[in-house]
Amino acid sequence: MKYVVTLNGKKYEVEVERGQATAVYAGEAAPVQAAPAPKAPAVPAAAPAAAAPAGKGEVVAAPMPGTILDIRCQAGQAVKAGEILFILEAMKMENEICAPRDGTVTAVCVSKASPVETGMTLCTLA
Repeated sequence: MKYVVTLNGKKYEVEVERGQATAVYAGEAAPVQAAPAPKAPAVPAAAPAAAAPAGKGEVVAAPMPGTILDIRCQAGQAVKAGEILFILEAMKMENEICAPRDGTVTAVCVSKASPVETGMTLCTLA
């Protein structure tokens, strides 16, 4: 197959034969029209990940995808603003997920070593 390639402003005619390629400068190449890109097949929407039912109150969500390394709260526990609730590993870094305000944990929706996605509910605060 023959192709026209532009490299550093120069047009080259390239001929490829079963695993071998040679390049020959062909000067100005004739205009080439690109074939329309094939349409991607329709992909059904992914089903939402099953999550534990959330309790009542404000949602504390995962700020990024990762894995829960440690859970430092439990349902019914009173927490203060800034208190560490979870340790989330993301990109080989440990991130502390803290309580956004004073309150009581009404539900913990993840377990240790579980993977989480951005926005996934970790727990709820009342």
